Amino acid sequence: MLTRIDKKDQLILNQLKQNSRNSTKNIAKNINTPRVTVHDRIKKLKQKGIIKKFTIKVDNKKIGLPTEAFIFVSFQSNTEISQRELAKKISRLHGVTEVHIISGEYDLLLKVVGESLEKIGNLVVDRLRKIKGVGRTLTFACFQTIKE
Repeated sequence: MLTRIDKKDQLILNQLKQNSRNSTKNIAKNINTPRVTVHDRIKKLKQKGIIKKFTIKVDNKKIGLPTEAFIFVSFQSNTEISQRELAKKISRLHGVTEVHIISGEYDLLLKVVGESLEKIGNLVVDRLRKIKGVGRTLTFACFQTIKE
């Protein structure tokens, strides 16, 4: 179900995207809206499922995982696992931060982080390609992320 949001809700969402821990008082000040109004709108956005959760953004470089890569995976349909089950199984691998079911020549798109390209290569060769249902893979190293 499509839910339309107005300009005030969009302003609130933009503030929360920048800092999900931002207080309603600060958001209210930044968008020139009463604090109670901001609080009520955030509550409604959560109830409607527009705000799914509040989370953090980890700087992977600072915890020893400076290398990112994107991996396209083709699904082998002649196995006992479904494409959705395969995606869930892959999502549990250490280093896999995102899994998307996509259309086109490949069926899944993964975002992975690691200590180095060599470690990401080990993930692909030693773990990912050994999972039943995984066909071909195509890996792209990320030089720099401009926007997420």
